[in-house]
Amino acid sequence: MMKKVLMPLPAHDFDPTEAAVTWRVLRGAGHQVLFATPEGQPALADPLMLSGEGLDLWGAIPGLKKVKLLGLLLRADQFGRSAYAALEQDHNFLHPLAYEMTVADEYDALVLPGGHAKGMRPYLESTLLQALVAEFFERKTGEAPHRPVAAICHGVLLAARSVSPSTGKSILYGRKTTALTWALEKSAASLSRSIGRVWEPGYYRTYTEAAGEASGYWSVETEVKRWLAKPDDFCDVPRNHSDFKKKTGGLARDRLDDSRPAWVVRDGQYLSARWPGDAHTFAKQFVGMLGGAV
Repeated sequence: MMKKVLMPLPAHDFDPTEAAVTWRVLRGAGHQVLFATPEGQPALADPLMLSGEGLDLWGAIPGLKKVKLLGLLLRADQFGRSAYAALEQDHNFLHPLAYEMTVADEYDALVLPGGHAKGMRPYLESTLLQALVAEFFERKTGEAPHRPVAAICHGVLLAARSVSPSTGKSILYGRKTTALTWALEKSAASLSRSIGRVWEPGYYRTYTEAAGEASGYWSVETEVKRWLAKPDDFCDVPRNHSDFKKKTGGLARDRLDDSRPAWVVRDGQYLSARWPGDAHTFAKQFVGMLGGAV
């Protein structure tokens, strides 16, 4: 049975792979994906993640920025770019609702993509979105715990910041989750600072620490943990996992037929993942939660 799935996006800077691959897999399984943006205008993905231009040491030089080395490694791969090119032609993507016009009861499920560039902040900090996300986690009469919700990367941070009106706590309080890990976030930021986008050292850090704050205090993982019932509810890849290096190295990305690089955590009707390298497995498992198959 077709389900109506809502995917809110920021005005710009969302991760193209996390949104587009998820959209493509859901659409392929027969579900309808609708979108919401701050003003009801089509959203724009982070251009650096699409082209890779500006991610190399010489990326600020107009005549050289099209020469890509590190940029080829860090940008969306061919599957993410292909999915985004298709997404740009989708009628629902081109005609989103404004955040203020969205009503949780009109949808069967919710997907929260992520992204790390500064344009993500209004999305992560939107009180309208936080209230909407909380509504999806409220029990509906005659239904199981709540409608299916999936969040990946910084999308988990939006979920964590969404407070239940009935408990006054995060809707993730008492749930198991994963998200962009500090190890992955720190690795990308360090690479950019040393041999990449050195003129913008904070590009990979949506939020950075003030003087006197511990390193990583405003990383996604650390903030999400502060919203949970206990730090151990944040689930990372166990060191004894047979695919530990593949899952945590930050280089291998999953495919629809290869989930070995992915790390996805399910807690009831809530699904979470870490980064674009988990997107196919994340979307495939969410289709399963909606009662279908890829």
